[in-house]
Amino acid sequence: MEGSAAKKKTGFGHLRKETLLYRQSTADCSSDEVTHPRKLNGSSVETPSYHHLHRELMLSHKRGLLPEKKPELKRVLEQRRLDLHREEEMPPSDLQTELRKRQQKLQEYEQEEIRRRENQQKIPEFVRVKDNLRRTQMSEQ
Repeated sequence: MEGSAAKKKTGFGHLRKETLLYRQSTADCSSDEVTHPRKLNGSSVETPSYHHLHRELMLSHKRGLLPEKKPELKRVLEQRRLDLHREEEMPPSDLQTELRKRQQKLQEYEQEEIRRRENQQKIPEFVRVKDNLRRTQMSEQ
């Protein structure tokens, strides 16, 4: 049970290992010599505040709280979003207004054409045939 509880614990376990290694390295040296702590290869034996600062830096980087350290894609997307927002706030240019007018006219013409076709379909067939006959007779004369 104690072994499984020890595996679940997280936190500053790596600090305990480093202090044990430091104590062992100082015990190996003779007492006559000046004892200087020696750093281990591949690991930094620093103060807990250094580890805390490093952890805080890494978390803020992951969250994107550091503005100059944002990934390039996020910076580009933000810039594009800001540009689009600025364009929406600006008044439309003359070209844009003219194009919008033309588009509205085309839509009106299409709607009129659709209404005209619907009206012709509502007219009984014999009346349409009669109108077509009149047109052909007039064109022949």
